[in-house]
Amino acid sequence: MKMKHLGVSSSDQSYKDKFLILDPINRPIEQNKIDGINIAPYGLDIWNAYEFSFLDSNKKPCLKILEIKIPSNSPNTIESKSLKLYLNSFYDQSFKSDKHVIDTIKKDLEKICECLISIDFINEFEKNPISISILSKDLKTIEPNQTCHFEGFRSICPVTGQPDWATIYINADIPIDTDWLINFLISFRNIGEFHELCIDKIYSKLNTQYNPNELTVYGRFLRRGGIDINPLRSSSKNFKFKNHREFNQ
Repeated sequence: MKMKHLGVSSSDQSYKDKFLILDPINRPIEQNKIDGINIAPYGLDIWNAYEFSFLDSNKKPCLKILEIKIPSNSPNTIESKSLKLYLNSFYDQSFKSDKHVIDTIKKDLEKICECLISIDFINEFEKNPISISILSKDLKTIEPNQTCHFEGFRSICPVTGQPDWATIYINADIPIDTDWLINFLISFRNIGEFHELCIDKIYSKLNTQYNPNELTVYGRFLRRGGIDINPLRSSSKNFKFKNHREFNQ
């Protein structure tokens, strides 16, 4: 389904007759399942737009990092290319304040996602979580409540066929066999899935395989077109991970 709507209020003369396209992607999660996958009860999709530019009230250019947080249980998410085109269209538009810009984007994206979302400009990222690589030598088992990460995760974009790369973080309250986890994560290397569904599947498989009481899976994907998408799925609404930035993002 494709949706067209005005970028801001039609009373804004600078946007008169300017229409933008944002494409929603439905999340089939009404029954808490996607193709038999058990979906995490809590989660966020954290989008960082590194190349967002607009003009201030004096027509001077501003270049900022935009952080967008969409709840994983939203009826819709946004097709990434349409979001890139939408955000890129702001480069020659003047706004009276940062709040004016944020409010404009928030209103449009909430209309598409059909839920409340969080949007803000950020000046720095959170600190990287303390974790151990599951590729470390002689690491046979990941201990309970030990955060681990897997670098070099690869999947395939189902639209373009191009590879997507990420670092995956996992924290569970039960021990996990390292070899099993490595082989499972490697199995995604030729699978065509969106970022969000990859993390949904990893969460679901770990939940089924080990039946933990507490589990969090977080994917830090490399940016494409100036935007990275970082899905987080958890058994708890108190998330263990924040919006940090990998070296290669």
